[in-house]
Amino acid sequence: MTNPAEDTTEDIRLLPFGGFGEIGMNLLGIETQGKILLIDCGLMFPEAYMFGIDLVLPDINVLEERGADIVGLVLTHGHEDHIGALPFLWQRLGSPAVYGTGLTLGLLRRKLKEYELDSRVEMIEITPRQRYDLAPFEVEPYRAAHSIVDGVGLAIRTPAGLIVHSGDFKIDPTPVDGKNTDLARLAEFGEESVLLLLADSTNVENEGYTLSERTVGKVLEEIIPRCPQRVILSTFSSNIHRIQQVADAARLAGRKLLINGRSMVGNVAVARELGYLTIPNEQFIELRDLPHTPPEEVLIITTGSQGEPLSALMRMALGDHKKINIDSGDTVILSSKFIPGNEKAISDLINHLYRRGAEVIYEKTSEIHVSGHASREELKLLQSLVKPRYFVPLHGEYRHLVKHRQLAMEMGVAPENTLVIENGQEVIVSAEELRLGERFETGRVFVDGKGVGDVGVMELRDRRHLANHGLVILMLAINQSTGKIIQGPDIFSKGFIPEDSDNGEALLAEARQRVCELLDEHSLAMVSDWEELRVEVRKVLRRFFNRAIARRPLILPVILEL
Repeated sequence: MTNPAEDTTEDIRLLPFGGFGEIGMNLLGIETQGKILLIDCGLMFPEAYMFGIDLVLPDINVLEERGADIVGLVLTHGHEDHIGALPFLWQRLGSPAVYGTGLTLGLLRRKLKEYELDSRVEMIEITPRQRYDLAPFEVEPYRAAHSIVDGVGLAIRTPAGLIVHSGDFKIDPTPVDGKNTDLARLAEFGEESVLLLLADSTNVENEGYTLSERTVGKVLEEIIPRCPQRVILSTFSSNIHRIQQVADAARLAGRKLLINGRSMVGNVAVARELGYLTIPNEQFIELRDLPHTPPEEVLIITTGSQGEPLSALMRMALGDHKKINIDSGDTVILSSKFIPGNEKAISDLINHLYRRGAEVIYEKTSEIHVSGHASREELKLLQSLVKPRYFVPLHGEYRHLVKHRQLAMEMGVAPENTLVIENGQEVIVSAEELRLGERFETGRVFVDGKGVGDVGVMELRDRRHLANHGLVILMLAINQSTGKIIQGPDIFSKGFIPEDSDNGEALLAEARQRVCELLDEHSLAMVSDWEELRVEVRKVLRRFFNRAIARRPLILPVILEL
């Protein structure tokens, strides 16, 4: 990252830490005059190869010594990929003030409370069309319709000119809460002259317009009355508009609501408290009321639409939920998209639900989900309203960014005025040019249980190795003074071969013999570096197992010096 002392007065530097070339983990820094404004601070959920990992955070090491230069952290909306990393990174970022709309801060406050940070973080509520001075920046949020309530885009006034950051958005003509994306204000920004547009690329491959959220409400009103027994509906707990429509459809069908799942219960409580959900108290029932309520009068809203192993819905599907069973004739509605990477888990969930006699309705069989992201025609409209001099696509995998750049050029942006970048690639913007700067260190930090960053690439490699090939442990005890073998070598395996079979016993016996031959070649009393002996043992066993059985287990030699 370029030394701030080298900045000219009006140069702007974009510092992408996450969200460029990937879906999730959104964190962008904008720097000028040695000061940094941060936008969003999100996480990513682990991919299939990340065995045992709970969450993935952006690597912010290069920012840790610049906490005093950070003027604030502005949140565009309350999804996990935009706020989820804050409890882990806030102190490392110098404990900046956090700006967000009412629901965004409400969801964040609940999250911070889990980490006993809610009373320490300065949270400032922002209102669309009002300006906030974070010198040398001036930030004006504008309303952006999305799949969560209270989303905003940002107009950021800098010494070099106006930057528009779209946030996650779509142009929904009939949003559930009546709060459309503020096209009028976007047009005014365009008349003011926009230096740079940063825009959401998630749905750039989708032609036309994204369907309105109200489409789902109409489908639910048709489906729910036809369901003969209980309805169990799963959606993202942050999709407050969806939850409101489910509640409305349930009320029309004469059904009571049971809210299930920790995040669902928490988010519904926050949204009702802040006035974003309007559901009368008498429509709710508790778990204790479930056995006494006719099944045709019940609708359960729960978490687990992505087939998460420990989610409420998956436990119901496996018959492991303590209070809720799925019976033959029940209807399960998965009102969410199949997130890439989760397809197998969701398919397994659906199969388990069918085995229990349920009817399952999901995205591929009915229009019970619509996206919260703009499709191509909406992205074109954004370009035509804003009329930016420069354009940099964000929030998408690399192919999305490339296609969004191509779309911008179709709309008249000169090729030299648009760039595709990935995390760690600095961009320099001024009134005269848009160009690549230096690369800086960034990456992914893994959260495993209470450990943050203590599991790295090497540990993940070993976990993958264990999962694919199993483990072989060699135990050997040696007298340090005489070099005499006191115990062993003994060989044990896990997930490699069945040790109690004749073939398994014979294979491990031969492996032990190979190690004994190696030990006979060394004068153990003269060994000064036992790590070298471990390396040699590992090599012998690796070659033997590869030739004998064409498998490559993780080999762990344990040599005790007594």
